[in-house]
Amino acid sequence: MSTPSVEPSVQPTADVAVIGGTGFYSFLDDPVEHTVSTPYGDPSSSIAIGTVNGRSAAFLPRHGQHHAYPPHAINYRANLWALRSLGVRQVLAPCAVGGLRTEVAPGDIVVPDQLVDRTFTRTQSYVETGAVHLPFADPYCARLSAAVQGDDVAHGGTMVVIEGPRFSTRAESQHYAAQGWTLVNMTGHPEAVLAREMTMCYSAVALVTDMDAGVEEGSGVSQDEVFALFASRIERLKELLGATIGDLPDPDGCSCAAWTDGVDVTYEIPGR
Repeated sequence: MSTPSVEPSVQPTADVAVIGGTGFYSFLDDPVEHTVSTPYGDPSSSIAIGTVNGRSAAFLPRHGQHHAYPPHAINYRANLWALRSLGVRQVLAPCAVGGLRTEVAPGDIVVPDQLVDRTFTRTQSYVETGAVHLPFADPYCARLSAAVQGDDVAHGGTMVVIEGPRFSTRAESQHYAAQGWTLVNMTGHPEAVLAREMTMCYSAVALVTDMDAGVEEGSGVSQDEVFALFASRIERLKELLGATIGDLPDPDGCSCAAWTDGVDVTYEIPGR
């Protein structure tokens, strides 16, 4: 497929977005790139808008062009604000994860239902003044997550998000597994929180690329191992996400947006 064309003077809308790796560019039909400015600085990249199964969809490479931004340096606030400004109301977020427990294995696709934050340098909210407290007991949209269906898709499990860019020590990995957590990742937080603050439905779609350092003896996780496994499953992920986008539930009335009813939100939610 050809490289996305650039048409900055036109700002169409898309009600669904995929945040993922650069391999997803070929996921869109007839993509056009759009530059979006935000109050929080520049997003990771221009945003490509095209069609998937006849539906307008946006794609944002989480790490930027050529993987320019490591997980702790991604401008998550700009990324989610930019998508909301284009009309996005539902976000599917494929990501690479390590497995912490033997119920998952490399190559598995898991839609988690819980999240644990173990990051420590990231700005995780748009709230800078006032009393705006976000309900987040269930961090992922249940309706959106349920729409991600396939014979090779497992639902449920907890994803712990670490600061990165280093992988976990063996002791850290064993500690996470002992808590009953299933997956470990570096980008899922604050992405999910910010999506909720922007009143968007959000679901992680996790691809297990390796078993983390504490699961078994060995050399631990390597970057080459992670990249190679993800590349080998990218076509299946695109197929899965395309089918999901073609049959998404209507976001109207979802609690992911309704939480702001009666709340004096002290930051801008574009498009509202």
